[in-house]
Amino acid sequence: MKTMKNTVALVTGGNRGLGRSTALALASKGAKIVVTYRSGSEAAAAVVDEIRSAGSDAIAVPLDITDIGTLPGFSDGLQETLRSRWDRESLDVLVNNAGVGMFGTLEETTEESFDAVVGTNFKGTFFLIKTLVPLMSDGGRIINVSTSLTRHASPGTSAYSASKAAVEALSRSLALELGPRKIRINAVAPGPSATDFNGGAMRDNNELRKVLASQTALGRVGHPEEIGDAIASLVSDDMRWITAERIEVSGGALL
Repeated sequence: MKTMKNTVALVTGGNRGLGRSTALALASKGAKIVVTYRSGSEAAAAVVDEIRSAGSDAIAVPLDITDIGTLPGFSDGLQETLRSRWDRESLDVLVNNAGVGMFGTLEETTEESFDAVVGTNFKGTFFLIKTLVPLMSDGGRIINVSTSLTRHASPGTSAYSASKAAVEALSRSLALELGPRKIRINAVAPGPSATDFNGGAMRDNNELRKVLASQTALGRVGHPEEIGDAIASLVSDDMRWITAERIEVSGGALL
């Protein structure tokens, strides 16, 4: 893989889980990283320290993608940071990882919980892209994090899966719309992974992990680092002819 030493990447929700792994993977290729977080400032600072210790550079910035009114101000602050810290006028990579899980049957799903999952996973992602695309360089790359649940069904996941399916449709449409600027947009769909998502169920529940492992072609659940490495590969120049695609990273789950 070619170096990313002249690349600036922003990873939403980069303070933990798949976001953290993605930030570290991109930094290991030389990219400079903007880590955003809604809560967990100490964890975000720890990611920044780890990246700097490894020889790259990073900053942590608070961001709530559900608060649409704050996004223009966030963009203005980001632009000033790019100039002052890295002498850059544009952003090269945007990884839309921030999201929430909401699991429950149709009967259990409330309007409040529905609005929370759709407002974060789809609406927040949509408007952050809209806000930051003017700041992105021509030839930039956008990765939207989806889920393998848009391909296979599981009880109690209807609202969550639908919000991520919307993100995949968004990725395809915007790939066409932003293609004239050579901006590539792809969706990465992780399968069952041992992270802190959904309360760390797949990480901490041995029985659940065994069941899910038995349903994958490779016989185990994924690790956060494997998702981060896949994203880093997809935004690299080695994958420069790939756009508008959904790339599932699931070890062959539920084939």
